[in-house]
Amino acid sequence: MSKHIYVTGGVLSGIGKGVVTASIAKLLQWRGFDVDVIKMDPYLNVDPGTLNPIEHGEVFVCEDRWRFEPLEGLRFEIAEVDQDFGTYERFLDRNVHPSNNITSGQVYLSVILAERRGAYLGRTIQVIPHIIEEIKRRVAEVEGRRSPDVLLIEVGGTVGDIEAMPFLEAVRQMRLEKGPRNSLLVHVTLVPYLKTVGQLKTKPTQHSVKTLLGLGLQPDVIVARSEVPLTREAREKISLYSNIPLEAVVSAPDLETIYEEPLLFEREGLGRYISEKLGLRGRPGAPMREWEGVVSRFKRRWGRRVRIAVPGKYVSIRDSYISIFEALGHAAAALGVDLETVYVDSEEIERDPRVIDDLYAGVDGILLTPGFGRRGAEGLILTARWAMETDTPLLGICFGAQLLFVAFMRYVVGLKDANSTELDPGTPHPVVDLLPEQRSVKYKGASMRLGAHEIVIKEGSLLHRVYGKTRVRERFRHRFHIIPEYAEQASRYGLVVSSTDPEGRIVNSIEILGKRWIVGVQFHPEFKSRPNRPSPVYLGFVGAAAGKNK
Repeated sequence: MSKHIYVTGGVLSGIGKGVVTASIAKLLQWRGFDVDVIKMDPYLNVDPGTLNPIEHGEVFVCEDRWRFEPLEGLRFEIAEVDQDFGTYERFLDRNVHPSNNITSGQVYLSVILAERRGAYLGRTIQVIPHIIEEIKRRVAEVEGRRSPDVLLIEVGGTVGDIEAMPFLEAVRQMRLEKGPRNSLLVHVTLVPYLKTVGQLKTKPTQHSVKTLLGLGLQPDVIVARSEVPLTREAREKISLYSNIPLEAVVSAPDLETIYEEPLLFEREGLGRYISEKLGLRGRPGAPMREWEGVVSRFKRRWGRRVRIAVPGKYVSIRDSYISIFEALGHAAAALGVDLETVYVDSEEIERDPRVIDDLYAGVDGILLTPGFGRRGAEGLILTARWAMETDTPLLGICFGAQLLFVAFMRYVVGLKDANSTELDPGTPHPVVDLLPEQRSVKYKGASMRLGAHEIVIKEGSLLHRVYGKTRVRERFRHRFHIIPEYAEQASRYGLVVSSTDPEGRIVNSIEILGKRWIVGVQFHPEFKSRPNRPSPVYLGFVGAAAGKNK
């Protein structure tokens, strides 16, 4: 039977529960334990694939696809999950299954359709017990797949949110069923630092714990997020009013890099405390020392700066492109350069194209971001043109690769009205169009080309140089693709199709001859980048921007 660690959040959202969960999992992994992670999300979407990145952050894509079939004949292949799964995978250096993302939408849809099927004849369907039992069934299903030593379960949202209540009730019941020494509850709260008086304020934490207690849940550990380390006085107050030992109050101040948090928790004694509470035996060894080496590279100042511009339509919130920023950081640390990212709102270029020289003045490379829809797209196309004309290293990801191709067809090949049918359905030159299998799609959710697919790489290409092999697997999330017939036409002007699917049907990447590094990839290599094992594509791109590529 797996032991459970539940992670809840209080005071406000966005305080780093995902990083705390991943860090605790890392503490246990260092001790030789097999761990798995679940994220419970209270929203009613079946998965986050249709959410706006500005509202909810990046949509992460798993390696595998999970067949969610709430009713016979109605099935979705889910690979899109909450952005916290990217954090889990980057910390643990292992793939997490998409069924580990349990949403209210999945739970309610399963129960309601089961009622329509006749599974509950003669019974009134209620949140308790039916919704709660479905949540517990899903947790047991995940637990049974791998039977990890410890299963960490993060509850999304904030304690007190009405939509999170069923998940918290499920946690209460599972704790009761697990029995003593088989579960532990970690509550993550915010402890504000008031600079005007020079004090840490614990009152929000006290109120949050009180709300948690009112739901029948006593925390075993409080992780206090704050700008600065907790004082002794603040720790004692939290301990007293939360009814937990002083050693169970863990300070989590702002850090230079999130990858340092497991090391901080180890110094705080959290790994030892959790092990004792759960009756686990083990001490951190060589893996922790290896991680210390990784973290030291992220914290080091190398003295050589590389400036990467990141234009897009979701730049108002960093979480919209979090895996991209992390992958850039992984590559920079591995190459020994200091990374500076420059955010560019592509709509600003659309409003006045004359600002483009000023916006990109002094940048060493440009990353064309993924996305959907017309807004900001012309700004990205003009950016691609600027990079080609100035020979600035550029990497286009998914939508960014498609718009790079549009720019090439317009400004190099000469098809001035070339476009993607996503942006202009009536374009006379549909150089980017729907995948054939997407034309009959009725449901928008979980219906794109998703998950990992095999890629065949052309020998001698830039992509071949960075991967060092001709076949790899990368993760995809798209409906539209570059039309091979137009790519063939573009090849006469210096464009190279550097990779396809095994059948040669789908263009997976393009490159431009005679340039330092102008590459567009239909896949998302950032999803597989790790702090100790950066993505080869990002290494190649950042290396080109830093002038380190031979």
